[in-house]
Amino acid sequence: MTTTQGEAGALSSEQIRQLTENLQRVEALSKRLVEVMATKTSHHHALNGPDQQLFARAAAAYWTEAIQNPAKIWEKQIEYWGESVRHFAEAQQALLKGRVPAPADPGPHDPRFTNPLWDTHPYFNLVKKQYLANAETIRKAVETIDDLDDRDKRRLSYFADQIVDMMAPTNFLATNPDALERALETEGESLIMGLENLVSDLEANDGELVVRLADESAFELGGNIATTPGDVVYRNRMMELIQYKSVTDTVHETPLLIFPPWINKYYILDLKAQNSLIKWITEQGYTLFVVSWVNPDSTYSNTGLEDYIEDGYLAALREVKAICDVEKVNVIGYCIGGTTLALTLSLLKQRGDKTVNSATFFTTLTDFSDHGEFTPFLSDDFIDAIDAEVDERGILRSYIMARTFSFLRSRDLIYTPAIRSYMLGKTPPAFDLLYWNGDGTNLPGRMAHQYLRGLCQRNEFAEAGYELMGHRLRLDDVDVPLCAITCESDHIAAWKDSYHGVQQMRSKDKTFIVSQSGHIAGIVNPPSKKKYGHYINEDLSLSAADWFSGAKFFEGSWWLRWESWLAKRSGKQIEARETGDSEHPRLCPAPGTYVAAPASR
Repeated sequence: MTTTQGEAGALSSEQIRQLTENLQRVEALSKRLVEVMATKTSHHHALNGPDQQLFARAAAAYWTEAIQNPAKIWEKQIEYWGESVRHFAEAQQALLKGRVPAPADPGPHDPRFTNPLWDTHPYFNLVKKQYLANAETIRKAVETIDDLDDRDKRRLSYFADQIVDMMAPTNFLATNPDALERALETEGESLIMGLENLVSDLEANDGELVVRLADESAFELGGNIATTPGDVVYRNRMMELIQYKSVTDTVHETPLLIFPPWINKYYILDLKAQNSLIKWITEQGYTLFVVSWVNPDSTYSNTGLEDYIEDGYLAALREVKAICDVEKVNVIGYCIGGTTLALTLSLLKQRGDKTVNSATFFTTLTDFSDHGEFTPFLSDDFIDAIDAEVDERGILRSYIMARTFSFLRSRDLIYTPAIRSYMLGKTPPAFDLLYWNGDGTNLPGRMAHQYLRGLCQRNEFAEAGYELMGHRLRLDDVDVPLCAITCESDHIAAWKDSYHGVQQMRSKDKTFIVSQSGHIAGIVNPPSKKKYGHYINEDLSLSAADWFSGAKFFEGSWWLRWESWLAKRSGKQIEARETGDSEHPRLCPAPGTYVAAPASR
């Protein structure tokens, strides 16, 4: 609210009242901030950045280059100095003229600099140009370091990018015109609200700064998300088994069982009704079961992949067969749920168990020979720190995992929402996908160690074999009919790496699909939205690059194509089944109880 001042610039009584209220609020918020920081939880310091040896090796390589090829180094430095001086001169001239015109070449589009003041105001224009010059100089400096192995260079590039993004002028009040304009418009109210949001986020995470991405008050599990009707028909220490109610008069005889990842909660597949894959599958005439994993606490410290397989995969398959009175089940595995499904298929193959009729893999890695964007987090220093963390606490806490994934897309998942919340003082959006993203889960210590060391670092499943449950599990044991859905811009499970894994599976019946978009949006892609298309190529003997160049593009969601594939492997139509049976009473309605358990901090 804007009010007029009295004579000689004196504040009006209303302004004095508003100022007094704001000062009181600042005092109260400051007290809360001190209190929450005094009780802040801690984690292993090595999880905050790379071993210093990385920077030492980079510096040594840089100075070696400077000695051996000084002209190359000086050329870059003089270019940078020249650019900096030119920016200053342009700003000085603009100040004399009172304005600065928009540059003829504004450079690449950057959504951080959309405010017109970045081009028209001499101060902000100088800040923007100098920041972009600094960022480019840092990137070029990393690129020109030749005396580093590829792994170290990837890590150095990642951390350099993190520093560049962190130092963006939009992240600071004095150099963010949007925040300054809003502070003036609201008479400082936006800054008070931003401080309130900051303190609330710190309090919610025991002093750790985890930016709230969505308005949590806007969603209720079983209320307006995760609403597809169903019942929990089995429960053990690892999972709840949900059977969804049929909505068609008849269903395919072979039931379908989904194993979602336990790094996140299953209801990513059952958000709002209009984008729920779970709801859509029931509408196509399938008896559908979904595993909802327990959110482990420190009592699960010694729980390993063998427990997920024995009390998760094998138990769920056993109970589904019993409820439906069948010998065969079709299965889906999503992300790490797909990786462990492949381990389970190898185990079943070696045991001579033919329970699984067909397998579908969503964004699944089984060959970890290329760590891609996860290279910074799969080096010994980072994994050593995780080992120390889980040795102390028994679990890998959810916020550490969330932070890791967020920093892979720091502009979108950290800085942009932080600016909106803390500097602009805005309430996070009511966005179901972001709400799910913030509803984290913990990982058992033993399982985290097995996954990161044996599967990710040493790639044992795709190479020498992974020792588990008295067997040496191998990727080439997988021989059931399979369909793999990957995503073109997936930064967690790159489609090319998924493809390499599928190539090593010995199934005679393979279908491989690349959906447009990323790890979540490419999967949660209902046909009704007509948003993302997909690529198909039947020749899986090709290299990944050749497969894609020869693939045919189809408009629309992959859901319809996959359902047509699944229907051919799901048997005859029978009368729709009720949930549970006399041996499997309905324990509670979906979404169940395990999904509602909060993560430990």
